[in-house]
Amino acid sequence: MVTSRVEVALPLPVDQTFTYALGRDAPRPVPGTRVLVPFHRAKRVGWVVGPGRPGSGKLRLRRISKILEEEPSLPPRLLELARWMAAYYIAPLGLVLRAALPSVLSGAGRGPGTMARTRKVAHIARWLESLAERDDAFARAPRQRAAYEALERAAGSMPLAALLDQGIGRGVVRALEGKGIVEVRDQEVVRDPFASTGTESPPHLTPNPAQAAALTRLVSALDGPAPRPVLLHGVTASGKTLVYIELLKEVVDARARSAIVLVPEISLTPQTVTRFRAHFGDRVAVLHSGLSDGERYDAWRQLRSGVRRIAIGARSAIFAPLPDLGAIIVDEEHESGYKQSDAPRYHARDVAVMRARQEGALCVLGSATPSLESWSNQIGGKFELLRLPERATGGSLPPVRVVDLREPTSAAAANPRPGGRPARPSTTGRTVLSPELTGAIRLRLERGEQSILLLNRRGYSTFLQCRECGEVPACAACSVSLTFHRATGRLLCHHCRYEERVPGGCRRCESRALSRRGLGTEQVERVVTESFPGARVARMDVDTTARKWAHSEILGRVGRGEVDILLGTQMIAKGLDYPRVTLVGVVDADVGLHLPDFRASERTFQLLSQVAGRAGRGALGGDVLIQTRMPAHYAIRAAREHDYEAFAGRELSERAGPGYPPHARLVNVIVTSPDPETAATAADEAAAWVERRLRGTPVELTGPAPAPIERLQSRWRWHFLLRGSSARALGTLTRAFSTGFRPPSDARVLIDRDPMALL
Repeated sequence: MVTSRVEVALPLPVDQTFTYALGRDAPRPVPGTRVLVPFHRAKRVGWVVGPGRPGSGKLRLRRISKILEEEPSLPPRLLELARWMAAYYIAPLGLVLRAALPSVLSGAGRGPGTMARTRKVAHIARWLESLAERDDAFARAPRQRAAYEALERAAGSMPLAALLDQGIGRGVVRALEGKGIVEVRDQEVVRDPFASTGTESPPHLTPNPAQAAALTRLVSALDGPAPRPVLLHGVTASGKTLVYIELLKEVVDARARSAIVLVPEISLTPQTVTRFRAHFGDRVAVLHSGLSDGERYDAWRQLRSGVRRIAIGARSAIFAPLPDLGAIIVDEEHESGYKQSDAPRYHARDVAVMRARQEGALCVLGSATPSLESWSNQIGGKFELLRLPERATGGSLPPVRVVDLREPTSAAAANPRPGGRPARPSTTGRTVLSPELTGAIRLRLERGEQSILLLNRRGYSTFLQCRECGEVPACAACSVSLTFHRATGRLLCHHCRYEERVPGGCRRCESRALSRRGLGTEQVERVVTESFPGARVARMDVDTTARKWAHSEILGRVGRGEVDILLGTQMIAKGLDYPRVTLVGVVDADVGLHLPDFRASERTFQLLSQVAGRAGRGALGGDVLIQTRMPAHYAIRAAREHDYEAFAGRELSERAGPGYPPHARLVNVIVTSPDPETAATAADEAAAWVERRLRGTPVELTGPAPAPIERLQSRWRWHFLLRGSSARALGTLTRAFSTGFRPPSDARVLIDRDPMALL
């Protein structure tokens, strides 16, 4: 007799699936069903992905221990999407499936049943319509009558705890249960982290001509059999959100379909959810990593059941199990936050385009500063381009002034400290805040207006350095300097979280002459509070937003006018809409401009343009000041003029010669080992394996070489690039490499297709 078998994908870093036998009387689970299977000496949760491979009959198969669900947790189209991701990103299918589901569905420990939250609810099981019935039921039982009438006033049902809080004993309720008048049942409680925020009344907004034209085209695309992705290029404050909301009214209300809205940062989620809930109420569910496992699981189940029709969240929300998907919106599509940093290293924007294609849905990519990949796709006709060239209110974009930090300043008196002492100058010879920026902030404080200050580097100082020998304390596990955090008095590695006390002296020469070099948001906060003692200052970076909902709390204070100056990293550069913000100051525009990465100029331009767009969104207008040592750089010149197309044209030409995206596709292959010699040798062997197979392919090899960050989390890193114009050829070669090359036992090979950074 032939044993019935199925193929199972396990969430393991191995590029294969496993064949298991079914019990004699067990039903055959459909693909996408979770099962519990033995693996080595443990049991693991996996997913059935198809019928089992035929065997020779000599090998005895292990049996599935348990089928965990009647209805598959992965609908067919999501399983199809996962297969594409596994093939394209050269990732094990099991890891892709794990990424696509709430964590509670992929662990062998607590199952989803333990995640459901219930409460006891008392219901009237038999209504007593007449006075005679009540007298008969409650003769000599006034407490039972009181309990019944309390339930009656509550429309026949209320939580048991609330009933007991009214002074009614549990024995009274049991007596009513015995008479068949009341029934106590378990009722599931859905955890909604945004339920307490309430629902605002939706503002009445009339689309302007550009918005109306974009909407007309988008709505017409909804009814096409295979709509092209649409790049919605709108300047900051052009009203892209209004377009999104009106489009979803057509999708969800008029066509009874469902939709996904992606945002790049968790910090943007509360504001986005509030706007969409104002129009769609409880049909909105939230999916992002800042929620508890239970909150994510409840939202996932409600989306899957169709109770909620709109999923909003960061990267992983692209896997929302929505039936009849009609539209996917990727807001701020250019943001690097859409790229997953570990396996599977997918880009949510590109997965959104593929999912929309598979499901016949419309994909809208919105940005004021589109990625060059998306811009190139609209030039080539793969994407359709729609424009919102003006601000929705009719106002103009704020004027931008560039302050050249190379120019000498006569004194640090522009930033006086209490007591008349000058502010400490920075290592550039200028003060942290130039006289121009200081004066602009002071003017806003006098007017009762708000300011935003950007510095895309957290911490107090970039590093400590001995003035005698030049020694810089470095991370014990990574080849980077430690950042000084004044609030904790610690040196911290921003890559592996290693930390140590600030040393009393230099470890090399024992000198106590240690200087703080560089600039971080913590130091800017100190300078600002000393320069403007009466100002209400809030700092927003990874250190101040680690606590759950800290983003929302800080932004809530800004919205209520309780903050005069908001300073922070890139998380304050996008999505914020506060009409009393009339000044944006960029403390140092050069941070990140000279990183050894081909996207450095693009990221700088996008960041400057996005943060500049926070100013002047109301009737008060606004100004932008950018401090830089490179005022002639084309990224800064284009940001000053709000000229995206000028920047895109220059940057595309800069990348043509070296052959960087979007002119070519890249795969970054990273080889790591605890031993530096092993890492170098393994990288050489890996590159040689590839080089022997390059002949006749349109793929070229660059490297190997030490990675820019040569050591990370105690592992030495080398890398090489595979580059080619054919995505198919690049994928074929990379897949062959991933299965054919075997590194030494203490070396690992990481494959990053379409990398966002090469560090």
